[in-house]
Amino acid sequence: MGAVMTDTPALASGAPLRLFNSLTRQLEPFAPVHPGEARVYSCGPTVYNYPHIGNMRAYVFADTLGRTLTYKGYKLTHVINITDVGHLTDDADAGEDKLEKAAAERAQSIWDIARHYTEAYWADIKALNIRQPAHWSIATDYVPQMIDFAKAIADKHCYELDSGLYFDTTSVADYGRLARHGTDEGESRIDPVDGKRHPADFAIWRKTPPGETRQMEWDSPWGRGAPGWHLECSVMSEALLGFPFDIHTGGIDHREIHHPNEIAQNQAHSCSADSGARVWMHNNFLVERSGKMSKSSGEFLRLQLLIDKGYHPLAYRLMCLQAHYRSELEFSWEGLGAALTRLKRLVMGVAPVRDIPAAALEDRRLTELLGKFDAAISDDLNTSVALTLLEDVIAMKKTDAGQKRVAIGTIDAVLGIGLLDLLREDLRIRPKAATITDEEIEAALARRKEARAAKDFATSDKLRDELIAAGVEVMDGDPLGWDWRLEN
Repeated sequence: MGAVMTDTPALASGAPLRLFNSLTRQLEPFAPVHPGEARVYSCGPTVYNYPHIGNMRAYVFADTLGRTLTYKGYKLTHVINITDVGHLTDDADAGEDKLEKAAAERAQSIWDIARHYTEAYWADIKALNIRQPAHWSIATDYVPQMIDFAKAIADKHCYELDSGLYFDTTSVADYGRLARHGTDEGESRIDPVDGKRHPADFAIWRKTPPGETRQMEWDSPWGRGAPGWHLECSVMSEALLGFPFDIHTGGIDHREIHHPNEIAQNQAHSCSADSGARVWMHNNFLVERSGKMSKSSGEFLRLQLLIDKGYHPLAYRLMCLQAHYRSELEFSWEGLGAALTRLKRLVMGVAPVRDIPAAALEDRRLTELLGKFDAAISDDLNTSVALTLLEDVIAMKKTDAGQKRVAIGTIDAVLGIGLLDLLREDLRIRPKAATITDEEIEAALARRKEARAAKDFATSDKLRDELIAAGVEVMDGDPLGWDWRLEN
């Protein structure tokens, strides 16, 4: 790697970027459709409720992918959609529309609900230091294009029932190959709609049932109603990125139904076997054993809950980066606490070089570590190895501080932790359940300091014990002075 003078790297030399393609089930060199560009579409949230931390793992992964593509020198165009209509309570096209159901249960405007939960999702995006995409595509903004898309494929690939327009999955080649339907690996849930030609057929357009009124419905050649969830992503990705584009991301649950249905629509619309995207990438599940991840449980794990308990949201980002995106990640409060401790150590390690001017990279040890980092991140986003290499850079002794700062910034620009902007004080998040104010803590510590100076150790110990009882960790000799004792 050549000399670098800024924290934002240009095209990285070294290892070619290889990514795991779920469609072929193998690692493949990244070969962009348009030279020098990377066009990426990520399935976004259905905004009927708050996203849980399992949902947010998908966006940490997609952000890491986007940062890697930028680091490798590609001009990135990233699109994330907002689903505010059409997604039913079962991904296999069964049940009610999630937004319509939420609006009915809460006696609220469906538009108000969508806006509230979209803004909550965007707040989580910001808290996790996830970069803004080039486009937030809102499903209801594209309904006319969805109707045109459906009209273009209806004659050859669809049939109409009383309930709506359905896609005939036998009308395209090799339906379900992404999910490996028809093999021992395959998995399929189906919508038991009377009249469907084949169990896997899915709705393109759903008619509003007679006697019912939806808050979101439009006129179409197949009756008044709403588009199917799968149709939305095909239309928006084609409209904003063009077919074919480079990479489509989503959670592994999308690999079984939603993305195979997108591919079928894309094949029908392009009159080819093209899946729409060259590479399909899926992050694995975040597993939480208590069952509180589920939104149906009433109380579920969302990012704000972590913050309310005193955990900095970037500790969750770090927790995700510690595991490969394709591996299952188990959430525990102990694991989150360990990630927060690691984050604190990273921030403390970076502090001495944070305000040092950048310098050209000439130290061979640093360039070798950056070469190893390049190899790790180019190997299907191996963030766990990248993190250990970041720690190696931070721990390096007897090297120029300006060069060290650049090396740290280069790695952190991909991992997205924001170490050069974080202070230890930023990580001290007040738990919602705390019963003592920062001012009261500082006053107690001042009295304790006076007592220690007067060798009144009984009073000093009493004040320390009172602070501990109030959930405060007293840190003698540490410039920070104190921190919260976090409870799970």
